[in-house]
Amino acid sequence: MSDTLYLSLWYPNLRLEALPDKLTTVLGAFAAHGGEENVYAATVWPMNWGETPVFQRVYGRMGAALGSSPGIEPRLAVAEAMELLHEDYAYEFQMGWNLWEWEDAASAAPAAGAAPAQNEHVLGRWARGPRLVRVTGYGPLFDEGAYEQDGHIRIDFGTDTPFLEEDADLDKVGARHVEENVRQLVELAGGVEKASGATARLLWSELGESLAQRLAERLGLRN
Repeated sequence: MSDTLYLSLWYPNLRLEALPDKLTTVLGAFAAHGGEENVYAATVWPMNWGETPVFQRVYGRMGAALGSSPGIEPRLAVAEAMELLHEDYAYEFQMGWNLWEWEDAASAAPAAGAAPAQNEHVLGRWARGPRLVRVTGYGPLFDEGAYEQDGHIRIDFGTDTPFLEEDADLDKVGARHVEENVRQLVELAGGVEKASGATARLLWSELGESLAQRLAERLGLRN
């Protein structure tokens, strides 16, 4: 059963005015750990998640039109979305993060000009590409102080499927790809913590299950 994976970051005595710099640093760290350089979209939520956004911008392929990666530089996206700071707002930014994932026969599509791998029409294939992640900075009063539990900054990685691939037959190749995804996750977590000056971090799941324990069971690494 898939679970949703998050990384929460906390900073000592963080003032709201310092949040844009922290978000810019966290977003910028993705490029060094398998992520895209630019931000795809930005959304500003007032009060709580049930409210209508007060700002929403999809940057799409703006950068690609100029011959660079799609989207817009993190510092520009943060500056636009956080032009007016409010203590009861949350600021969400979407980016692409490249991981290995298993594509079954129904969804796997060979790259243009590429010949299907042996038995690919039956089994599927491994492919590396961007998946959407959300990086959110919390004002101190948003959703009744949600930052205390979720972090001043929270990264939403989506489902934990790429780190377990429970529906795939993990041969040596598959196990290597899963291990590479996990290593990239660990390095990213350490990288954003160090670069942004966080004093506490927590990798956690929505259902409260331990990713490390599930991974060990998946790879047969029991004590």
